[in-house]
Amino acid sequence: MAGFLHKAGIRHIEVGIHDKEASESAKKSANYAASVYLGDLLVTCYSLFSRNRSFGNMIGKGYSVNAAKLELNMVAEGYNGSSCIYLINRNLKADMPIAETIYRILWENVNVRQGFKQMESLLV
Repeated sequence: MAGFLHKAGIRHIEVGIHDKEASESAKKSANYAASVYLGDLLVTCYSLFSRNRSFGNMIGKGYSVNAAKLELNMVAEGYNGSSCIYLINRNLKADMPIAETIYRILWENVNVRQGFKQMESLLV
């Protein structure tokens, strides 16, 4: 994500960069932008009430996108978000194998197992 943000022109976010000589409070404030959405991410990943997690679980179990959308009966923002970030990144060309794989699974009907095997080969 940091590479994507930098290629998108975001210059006020320094992910994981700290001044070694700074005080503890300065070190924390220098990197606040890296974790702005951490709470939302944690809820999405761990909460049984997360729409995105529920949607992803259904896709992982073999539901089609349409069946998962009907079963969920709510909007999972990550579904449309995956398309948005993929389309924006076509111009930016940031290295984002996870986002690209999720897009291909949800929008191009790539088999989940096949998609994750391809992603694993890029990341491991």
